Amino acid sequence: MAQSEILNPQSSILIIGIGNVFRGDDGVGILTARKIRERKLSGIQTIEESGEGTSLIDAWKDRGTVIIIDAVSSGTKPGTIHSFDAAAQQIPTRFFHYSTHAFSLAEAIELARVLNRLPERLFVYGIEGKNFDAGSGLSPEVKKAGNEVLTRILREHLTPA
Repeated sequence: MAQSEILNPQSSILIIGIGNVFRGDDGVGILTARKIRERKLSGIQTIEESGEGTSLIDAWKDRGTVIIIDAVSSGTKPGTIHSFDAAAQQIPTRFFHYSTHAFSLAEAIELARVLNRLPERLFVYGIEGKNFDAGSGLSPEVKKAGNEVLTRILREHLTPA
C-alpha cells in the first residue's frame, strides 16, 4: 500500500519539494524533501512538484498542515533562507518568480487564499539559489542551506511537543 493511501490527509503533514533537480540549485526543494522521506517518519507524506500553481493547489487540497520547500531568486545572498507562515501572511511575489509556469508559488497561494482552499497551516521555506544552469548540482551555499532547512523542519514541525 502506498504511503499516501494509509495517511489521513487532515492528520498527516504533507511536505512538498518543488523544483527541477537537473537545473542546479532549483533542485534544493526536491532534494531536501527526499531527505525527509528517507527518514520514514510516521504521519509524514512527501511529494515532488514542478511548481505549477494549479497542481500545488490540488496537492494540498484537504490538508491540515503543508510544508513547502523551494529555491528562490530574489537577489539576496545565495543560501539565504526565507521562511513564511503562508496561512497567516501574504508571500511577496519577488521570492518565487523563478518559474516557467503560468503562475508562481506565491500567486498559487494567493489564489488559494481567495478561493478558501489554503490548508490550515502552510509553511514555506525558500532557499536563495546561486546557479540555475542545466546539468549542474547544488552550489555549496545552497546545499548547506538545504541541510539547515531540513534541521528546522525536523525541529519545528516534525518533533512532538
